Amino acid sequence: MLESINLLKPDIVVITGDLTENGFSTEYNGAKNFVDRIECENKVLVPGNHDSKNAGYLHFEDLFENRFSSQNFRDVTVVGADSSQPDLNEGHIGRENYGWIKDAFSSENFKVFAVHHHLVPIPLAGRENTVLVDAGDVLELLNRCKVNLVLCGHCHIPHVWHLNNMLVVNAGTFCSSKTRGKTTQCYNLIQADNENSGGNWNVRVSRVFPQGDMELVTETVM
Repeated sequence: MLESINLLKPDIVVITGDLTENGFSTEYNGAKNFVDRIECENKVLVPGNHDSKNAGYLHFEDLFENRFSSQNFRDVTVVGADSSQPDLNEGHIGRENYGWIKDAFSSENFKVFAVHHHLVPIPLAGRENTVLVDAGDVLELLNRCKVNLVLCGHCHIPHVWHLNNMLVVNAGTFCSSKTRGKTTQCYNLIQADNENSGGNWNVRVSRVFPQGDMELVTETVM
C-alpha cells in the first residue's frame, strides 16, 4: 500500500481510522511509523472507535495532534471530526461541534468532511448500528454547508452513495484481513479537478487493490 500511494504522489491523504486494534501505546507507535512513511505533506487523520479504546485518544492527540481539524489545501477544505466515544462502538459528533463545522465550511472551496462512522447505512453491514447517533442532524448540516465529499470508514465495506450533490464515500480496508463477504482489500483514490469544467468539479472515485489494479467506481460533475 505504501509503495502504491507513494507512486501516485497524492496531494492529500485522508485516513478515517481505525489505526489500532485496542488503542494501546505500542500499537499507536507502530501506526505512527507506518503513517510517516507515506510521502505526502498533507495528511488528515481522524480516530476510529478502536483508537479510543483504553483512553487511546490520548495517544492519538500526542502523535497526530487534533482529533478535530480544519485545513485548507489551495482550493480544497478538509474538515476532520472525531466521531468516536471512549470504549463504545457507537459514533457521535455532537451539537456542540456543529457551529465550528459550519464555520470551517464557510469558503467556496471544494469541501471534504472526514469522519470514522457511517453517515448513512451501507450494504452488507448487517443490522445497522454503525451510523452516527446524530446522523440526521449531521447530514442536514453538511447538506446546508454544500459539502461535496464525505469520507467514512468503520465497517471495512467500500461503497459510494450520491446524496443530493454530495458524494458519501466509504472506505474498505487495505491493512486488515477483516473483510466482509466477497469484498477485498482496497483503498479509495479520489481525483477532483475544476480546470476544464466551467467552474464545476469533475470527481472520480476509484478503488485500488493490492495487486495495483484500479477500478473506477463513479464519476460525476458537481
